[in-house]
Amino acid sequence: MCLGPSSGEKRAAANQRKEAALAKQEAAKERASEKRDDISDALSARSERKGMGGGKGRRSLYSSSSSSSGSGFLGRFR
Repeated sequence: MCLGPSSGEKRAAANQRKEAALAKQEAAKERASEKRDDISDALSARSERKGMGGGKGRRSLYSSSSSSSGSGFLGRFR
């Protein structure tokens, strides 16, 4: 007659579940860290391609620091 697993077997199974959960959590943390690094690299590469760091990009419609008169895009139509 089978009475089921012994207390030692139950304890071993519980320890294996804990170890498996810890290993899974560590793997998830590692993947998240890699993804974070990949996203940061992609964003910095994208901003370099678009020239965002060099003063190009979005400009004001009302004023511009590059022109000597201080007028921006809308100043052309006055």
